[in-house]
Amino acid sequence: MLLKHQAQKDISLYINGEFTKSISGTMFNNVNPFTNEVINQVAEGRSGDIEQAVKAAKQAFVEGPWKTMKVKKRLAYINRIADLIDEEVENIAYLESLDTGLPISQTRKMVSRASENFRFYARMVESRLVGETYQVDDEFINYTIHQPVGVAGLITPWNAPFMLETWKVAPALATGNTVVLKPAELSPLTANKLAEIIHKAELPKGVFNIVHGFGETAGAALVKHPDVTLISFTGETITGSTIMKNGADTLKRFSMELGGKSPIIVFDDADLDRALDACVWGIYSFNGERCTANSRLFLHENIKEKFIAALKQRVANIKVGDPLAEETQVGPLIHKEHWEKVKGYLEIAKEEGAEVITGEIPASLQKGNFVSPTIILNVDNNMRVAQEEIFGPVLTVLTFKEEADVIKMANDVKYGLAGYVWTNDIKRGHRVAHQVDSGMLWVNAQNVRDLRTPFGGSKHSGIGREGGHYSFEFYTEQKIIHVAIGEHHIPQFGK
Repeated sequence: MLLKHQAQKDISLYINGEFTKSISGTMFNNVNPFTNEVINQVAEGRSGDIEQAVKAAKQAFVEGPWKTMKVKKRLAYINRIADLIDEEVENIAYLESLDTGLPISQTRKMVSRASENFRFYARMVESRLVGETYQVDDEFINYTIHQPVGVAGLITPWNAPFMLETWKVAPALATGNTVVLKPAELSPLTANKLAEIIHKAELPKGVFNIVHGFGETAGAALVKHPDVTLISFTGETITGSTIMKNGADTLKRFSMELGGKSPIIVFDDADLDRALDACVWGIYSFNGERCTANSRLFLHENIKEKFIAALKQRVANIKVGDPLAEETQVGPLIHKEHWEKVKGYLEIAKEEGAEVITGEIPASLQKGNFVSPTIILNVDNNMRVAQEEIFGPVLTVLTFKEEADVIKMANDVKYGLAGYVWTNDIKRGHRVAHQVDSGMLWVNAQNVRDLRTPFGGSKHSGIGREGGHYSFEFYTEQKIIHVAIGEHHIPQFGK
């Protein structure tokens, strides 16, 4: 079944409980990556619009009921949002696919996770947002409490936008903060749908706000604003570094989930069929535009020829096409500029002496930003294609002889987000996972997320952890209260 590309209404900002034009009245085009035609126009927020949104969020936090609302009532709103998302899963999945080029079969699964983000944090606030108590002899009882931080600035990416927006919005709201969301300018459709859902849930005015726009203007203004107390950002490493510099003067707290160049290590004793399944899915799903993609394949020399032969056959059978077609497995990349970047890396690989195996894009798809699923062989670990994040359906293949060698190669990169180890020697699986410098490791598994666990990377892949109760360390302020219950000694200066 092929869904029809439907016309979409223009998109407004959402500030203080109302959909509104930007102060300047300027709009920008939202382009369909499959056709490179304009889907609709989007209100372009700038510093003045950020000022209004932050003012509304601060007033809702300081004067409004959200921070002081009974937890049970606040979480009822959070669960209401989840219910409304469930009612619109098919529509949201369609909008996500239309906007990003992600295959509809994959956006359905991504969007269905979004409501669980809200329900999960409703449960977590009830069960795990707890303090600790310390007794000091018969003189003191000291205890900790969690309090919301204030106005949360959330900056989200264009890959899996709805799921990642809800991943940040849910814990921020559930813990009592107010929110200003700056979604990626390349994927505004589902961000606007989230605003419509939250509006329908009737959250108090100012609790949730969206300012569409560009990173250099709206994003920078949000980061620099003195009344924004925290910034959660998911995106590329260079942008993350810039955000931290811009927010330094106002001493913001940051959570950064940045780029990746994650290894998948396959030993010769692994279940090769399952390792192949995981490898192909891990790099070519989501059009290769995923931060945790296993973009570097390390094969033990004993299985090199067999595995590569099977890999070539699988990749040649991947269905590339219209993202709204049910059978499509790889769609177009998000934007023409990103397409040019990814295509440029294929030329770089050839210049570096690697072998590039990629298919031809049929004439019927030439309007779109398509890159055929690609394998790069004969790669040296020092090549740019082995070191730099390509963020497309491109897999580099390297080989190794010894465990120590592959660990060294896997770690010889500036990123450290994810890693994957395939071996039937469980001792070796644990051992290698302990030694790979990444924030998250999977052994004999694809990238399956558990919302209770921390998400984040090391080195240039990020700072901090979100997920589970670990989000509470970021979205709440821990306060210690000391209560004297006895007559402890107090020095008597000047008596």
